[in-house]
This record gives sequence, C-alpha cells and structure tokens, in this order.
Amino acid sequence: MTKVLAIELGSTRIKSVLVDENARVLAQGAYEWENSLVDGLWSYSLDEAEVGLRTSYAKLVENYGREITSLDGIGISGMMHGYLAFDEQDNLLAPFRTWRNNNAEAPAKELTELFKFHIPIRWSVSQYYYSVVKEMEHVKKIKHLNTLAGYVHYRLTGERVLGVNDASGMFPVLDNDYDGEKIQKFNALLKEKGVSVNFKDLLPVVKVAGENAGYLTEEGARWLDESGKLSAGIPLCPPEGDMGTGMVATNCISPRTANISSGTSVNVTAVLEKPLSDYYDELDVAATPCGDVAVIVHGNNCTTEINEWVSTFDEVLRLFGVEKSKGEVYEKLFRVALNSDEQVGKMLTYNFLASEPLAGVSKGTPIVMRAPDGVMNLANFMQAQIYSAVATMALGVGILEKEGLKLEKVLAHGGFYKTDFVGQSATSAVLNAPVTVMQTASEGGAWGMALLALYMLNNEGTLSSFLDQIFKDAPKTTVMADEKEKQKWNNFFAFYRRGLDAERKASDTWQE
Repeated sequence: MTKVLAIELGSTRIKSVLVDENARVLAQGAYEWENSLVDGLWSYSLDEAEVGLRTSYAKLVENYGREITSLDGIGISGMMHGYLAFDEQDNLLAPFRTWRNNNAEAPAKELTELFKFHIPIRWSVSQYYYSVVKEMEHVKKIKHLNTLAGYVHYRLTGERVLGVNDASGMFPVLDNDYDGEKIQKFNALLKEKGVSVNFKDLLPVVKVAGENAGYLTEEGARWLDESGKLSAGIPLCPPEGDMGTGMVATNCISPRTANISSGTSVNVTAVLEKPLSDYYDELDVAATPCGDVAVIVHGNNCTTEINEWVSTFDEVLRLFGVEKSKGEVYEKLFRVALNSDEQVGKMLTYNFLASEPLAGVSKGTPIVMRAPDGVMNLANFMQAQIYSAVATMALGVGILEKEGLKLEKVLAHGGFYKTDFVGQSATSAVLNAPVTVMQTASEGGAWGMALLALYMLNNEGTLSSFLDQIFKDAPKTTVMADEKEKQKWNNFFAFYRRGLDAERKASDTWQE
C-alpha cells in the first residue's frame, strides 16, 4: 500500500495527514498555534514551527497505531507570502513577517508602478524592498529568501526549491519562472538604493506540480521524527502555498473554476482563460501549482473574530456550569443565524483584527455597531458576524465580472463551512452563484498537498486528469442562496459599505 505524508503549516494549525494511493486518509495529527505581534508586526516563531511539526507528526503516528519507518512521498505546504530572510549560515536575520502585515504599503505601491503589475503588501519582494528602503542592517547579510513551506522543505531535503504557486507570492512569475524583465527592473532599482544584488539569486528555484523536489536527508528525518524511526531517501514534491493546495483540494485548477478558502483569511482564487486587461489593486495575480494564471481576491480577516465570540459564548455557558464541545457551540450559533430578520437587525460588524487593504483599513480594529431602531438578538448578531466574515470578498469579485470571467464551477473549503449549509448559503449570496462543498473539503490544504505528492508518484498525465479521477465519486453538496438570503445579504452589504468610513476613522484613531 502506498503511504504519502503531507504537512501544512496553516495560520491556526500545523496539520499532518497520511493517505493511501486512493487519497484515503489513514491518519491525522495537528498542533495548534497562533501568530503574535512582535515589534508591531505579526509573526510566528520558527522554533515553535519546529515543535509544531514534530508534535503534529508524532500525533499522526500515534493515531495511525503502528510504526512508520518509510514513506513513498512527502509534501510540505504553508501559508503563502511573508518574509523569511537568512544569512549564509542559514541564521534568521529578522522575525518572520506574515501575510497579515501592512507595513510595506508604500514600497508595494512603488513596485506596482515600476512593474505595471499589482504587487501586494504581503509579498516577499514588498517586504524585502521595505527593508531596503528602511535601510535595515540585516539587508546586507541576506543570502536567501524563502517562504514558510520552502524553509521547512529545505530543512528536510537541503534543497532550496519552491512550487510555482508559492513562488508566485514571492515575485511575479512568467512561464514557470520568475519574470526576467521584472527582475532586471528590480535589480536596477536596488542599485539606485545602494544594494548590488541579483534578486533572483536570493530566491528558491521554481518547480511545477509533478516534478521531484529532492529527497529526505538523514538530518531532515531526525528533524521531523524525534523517535528516529523514519528513514531517509523519501522523495518530496515541490513545496506549495496554501492557496495552491486549496485549489487542488477542491479540484479547481482548470480555467473558469474558482476556489474559496475561508479560515483565518478569506481568498477567492479564479483560474483565467486569458490575462487581465489591466492590473488592479484588489486582485493578485498568481499561478496554479501547474503554472496556469490565476487571480486572487484576498481578505486578511475571516473567521478569527467569530472564533473569539464563540469562545466568549462558551465562557458564558461554563459560567452556568454547562459544558459543551466547541463543535456543538459553533453548530448552534451558526444555525441560529438562519432565524435572522431581513435587515439583519440593522447590525453591522467589521471583523478586522488585522489590517484590511481591500477595505482601505490600515490597522486591525474589530467593531460591532447597530442602528438605534435595529433589533439586537442572537440570530441577527450571528448573521452579521457570518456575513462580515466574507464581506471583504465582495469588494473584489465585482472586478472579475467586469473582466468577463464566466465561472463554471465554484468550490469552497475551510472551517467556515463545517456547519452544513449556513456558510455555504452566505457565500452563495455574496457571489450570486451556486457554491459546492465536497465532503473532502474539511480535510483542507494538508490533504490537497498530499494529492500533489501522490501526483508526483503517478505523473503520467495532467494534474487536472489526475484530480478528476480522485474526485469522480466524491460526495458533495451544492447550495444556491434563495431570494430571502440574497435580500438579507444585499441589505447587510449596503449598510456595510456605508459604515466603512467609520471603520477607517476608528482604525486611524483608536490605537494612537
């Protein structure tokens, strides 16, 4: 029996999955972690990443119920974007800057104008250029830049390589490599700033789905498996970003398909038939794991604020001596939202724990407001929270319609969809399109990464044809929001747009 391991370093969990040749999950393990503010910037500790990887893997082995001494393949995935800078001895030169930071707004705008291509704040090149502009001492010591997935892959294999999807969040790619013309322009800009370097030399080598990306070394095996039982020599596929694994986990890698990932952040990734006619601040251009062009509408915030409220309600229950699992609390609170009124109580919530560039909000400032004549009850409160989680998505998807993108398939995954129907219906109302959730969606990006590792072992056709075989009998549900849901959403979103000025002012003044 084939056994493939995949590990994804997500924003709230480091999750491991073990699958067989049919992508059936044999065992799982997880380690929970969370980002924190370090010197005013969102970060994760690489030391904790190492602990989390080992713990997640050890729990997987424990849950599997037998020793694992060898595997047929391994795949590593992680949250995309950010900044990991290393010197020649692989020492980390600055705290890991995650995708949640908005510190590089001005450098990103300058690069966007230089390239005539939208460069998001969270991309590695933006964070690097920010460090250059700020004349940070560590810049002159940088020998390697990487993503979180690429860093872990390097520790396991000694290979500095990256899947094309994850690479497209470091620097623009073209024809499955970094865009050479833009590299030259950036090198010239760096020279003006007193930095003489070929930026491409700092980046990992780009690989596409199906390629071999190295083998597990003895040192890498001991780094992952403290028991010392895992053998070296196992092939690894190219490490990928969580957007790419989300696309794979929902079989949305072909033109005219879209994938929605709703967890700590919310992302809509649509695969294009042709390039955009222009560049837009609201749309990121990326690549699928096999190199096709995709556009991303990315919101920094999604379910974190809902999680905080669920924990608060759970605390209230425990205050009265009532013990319920978190899953039960989520289920009840999501389902009560179905009883909200047409105006959603004229309640307004912004879930911006972090900055939200799509909304023009520079600092995280969660807010709950309601009109004096609104109706404050639990159903309206939860419906407002649910709509707020995906509302930023609506600020960007309108551009896709103007570009003439006709979607044939929209699939969603992530924790937001664990409760049947509720999140799915809300998302359908936002997109005004049917939204499908597969039963496999709860497996998430780690499972999608396992599929990429399997594809490396069975690379006889296209990734699309391989995935079609995997998903041909997958149970799924499709929901189209009814007219009542659409009206509720439209009422809420009109109110949401009107309140954005208040949110922006609060963001600018609340933390001063």
